[in-house]
Amino acid sequence: MRKILLTIPFLLSTVWALGCPVCERNKPKILRGITHGSGPESRWDYIIVCIAIAIVLYTLFFSIKWLIRPGEKSDRHIKRFILNNE
Repeated sequence: MRKILLTIPFLLSTVWALGCPVCERNKPKILRGITHGSGPESRWDYIIVCIAIAIVLYTLFFSIKWLIRPGEKSDRHIKRFILNNE
């Protein structure tokens, strides 16, 4: 808990470091004030990022789902073998 409390001020202080005036002028409206550097070069950049976000959300959903309800009911499952030997 202490580590979380120590990192919160650091995360809040980085908000002020996002996007300078030159970057804001050269970016599309949707990305202004968020990032530094050059913006997307073409529509393919948006497509690649959207696909990556979809993959991350898909894996996050199933990771959380299977952590909450694993679904293994067999006594011979490797999970039971590991948990019973400790």
